[in-house]
Amino acid sequence: MRRTKIAELLRTEPIDTEVLVKGWVKAFRNNQFIALNDGSTPHNLQVVLDFENTDPAVTDRIKFGAAIGARGQLVESQGKGQKVEVKASEIIIYGDCNPEEFPLQPKRQSPEFLREHAHLRFRTNTFAAVFRIRHALAYAIHKFFNDKGFYHQHTPIITASDAEGAGEMFQVTTLPLHKIPRTESDEIDFSQDFFGRATNLTVSGQLEAELAALALGEVYTFGPTFRAENSNTTRHLAEFWMIEPEVAFADLDDNMSLAEEMLQYVIRYALEHCADDLKILEDRLIEEEKTKPQDQRSEMSLTEKLRFVIDNQFVRLTYTEAIDILKNSSPNKKGKFQFPVEGWGTDLQSEHERYLVEKHFKKPVILTNYPAAIKAFYMRQDEAKEGVPGPTVAAMDILFPGIGEIVGGSQREERLEKLQARMKEMHIPEKELYWYLDTRRFGSCPHAGFGLGFERLVQFVTGMTNIRDVIAFPRYPGNAEF
Repeated sequence: MRRTKIAELLRTEPIDTEVLVKGWVKAFRNNQFIALNDGSTPHNLQVVLDFENTDPAVTDRIKFGAAIGARGQLVESQGKGQKVEVKASEIIIYGDCNPEEFPLQPKRQSPEFLREHAHLRFRTNTFAAVFRIRHALAYAIHKFFNDKGFYHQHTPIITASDAEGAGEMFQVTTLPLHKIPRTESDEIDFSQDFFGRATNLTVSGQLEAELAALALGEVYTFGPTFRAENSNTTRHLAEFWMIEPEVAFADLDDNMSLAEEMLQYVIRYALEHCADDLKILEDRLIEEEKTKPQDQRSEMSLTEKLRFVIDNQFVRLTYTEAIDILKNSSPNKKGKFQFPVEGWGTDLQSEHERYLVEKHFKKPVILTNYPAAIKAFYMRQDEAKEGVPGPTVAAMDILFPGIGEIVGGSQREERLEKLQARMKEMHIPEKELYWYLDTRRFGSCPHAGFGLGFERLVQFVTGMTNIRDVIAFPRYPGNAEF
């Protein structure tokens, strides 16, 4: 008999037909009522057992966490909170679960404990909700770009380039680490390595995406990226996924409009398609907020925060304007910022970004035209403007409540001479990026793009406070379990 998913049954009218369901036991009450879940929905299906006519050897194995099947009639539920239930005629045990040994218990457990048991945390209501939402957001991103005529690109994971110029990369090698071959000048002899040169895990697919955009017009990547930063924070991972669209014949304004439209689309999709899972996470957050001091509690619920993004047009202002606002703000004047804003050239921190969004404008914010000194080499250089103390680039960051920066992007520098001068200034060898410069030599055009860290988006939508809890098996300093 074909198995029916619980999500499908819960949408079905009680028609007294025979069904087969399979899942994991969430609770077993009074030797009669089984709460069963198969992952297709946050809601459990009640299976009613005929205790007197069920073999005790089977009943004794119905424990929290066990994998079972139930065959029986789908009938109208006699209890509250559910429309249908299954009156079981047969119970099949697929996998036992000893509650004395099972690390998870039917009670609230801390994220830290569950992180240590990441291979099992999918079984909890919270993490099942997180990963169903993660799937929905990934699907929505692909749908958004596909429906707009973008082409998905798979950019290299192993590369010889450092797109950011940061140098914080994981090296890739097959050289024997116990006896690394060296040249006469005592440098590592990468000519003997697998690729014949030094390589690393990618920090971004942007540069390769630009190559595709300057032929296909509109492309995007959605792939893994890696940063070897020794950063133990709630906002950073060593391995994460990035969405990076690149658009030919686009300027900074086009770039901002695309990013705003995309973010509102995917968040609206989650609200429309993941309401039950979001309710679980919102209730969890409400309980969590109760344990915090009043001044540390969020002013918005999870749903309000999401609606804050989709119901408001994003405010656009320059970095120079933002610095003036922050410098003259009450928190800055009263010394309440951890990092005081002293003037133009300050690299903005999360506390500054959140002040602009949550206190000053009360809307999502897009900051533009940052100082060139704090941005990457590939960003288009602006013309000098009166009242702006130094050179700026056509960059933009999108700021959200509670999280600060969620998107970073720019119009790319399409002028060969300007790009070469910037690379020289930042000590980036042209020889290594000859292929990138070729796009400026042959049929160059204005173009723009941005990067969205997928886990940062999932963290915002789910309300999880630690980014390590929105990716199945987080990689961070000192941890590469599973």
